[in-house]
Amino acid sequence: MRAFVIAMECEAEAVRPALRDGDKLYVSGIGKVNAAAAAQLAICEGAGEIWNAGLCGGFGNVEVGGVYGVDSAVEYDFDLAKLNGTAIGVLDEMTTPYLPLRTVEDAAMRFPNFKGWRTLATGDHFNDSENDYSLITQTLGASLRDMEGAAIAHVCMRRNVPCVSFKCVTNVAGRGSMTGQYCDNRSRCLDNLSAAMKELVQGHV
Repeated sequence: MRAFVIAMECEAEAVRPALRDGDKLYVSGIGKVNAAAAAQLAICEGAGEIWNAGLCGGFGNVEVGGVYGVDSAVEYDFDLAKLNGTAIGVLDEMTTPYLPLRTVEDAAMRFPNFKGWRTLATGDHFNDSENDYSLITQTLGASLRDMEGAAIAHVCMRRNVPCVSFKCVTNVAGRGSMTGQYCDNRSRCLDNLSAAMKELVQGHV
């Protein structure tokens, strides 16, 4: 069974038309704990692969409305540095902050507006923090940010279940209020995400 773990109902509505027979959709709610719990439930109910799709913020030269694949993810709000000296994002059982995800080149290359593979930073807050900007872009080298993706990838890694993720960018740091951009662009980006998922899911078995 292929499971889709999606944070918000509006994102789920964008994904539903793309589902194939046997796929199952889980609407987790926003945030890392909700996302991890839904991913674990999906695995317990037989998921052999988990897809996560949704809206996200961006940094640098990403395109608003662009759909990006995630090839690695990091929990940028996880920090054990004072306890064991590890870098920010490095989970206790790991030596690198980056959680691997599965890339599906066969499906992505069929989608004409696919913008490439990027690193996703996940944390449990939505803000315009300059400190977060420096950490995410300079220290961790990520150009996408959300509140669920790395948590889902973490669960999948622990359970040895492939994880696939695609995100559509609603707001880019440095181009005005992140919240304002999100509100202004959400509807268009949900349409773009829906069109992308129809191509990506139908093009991948």
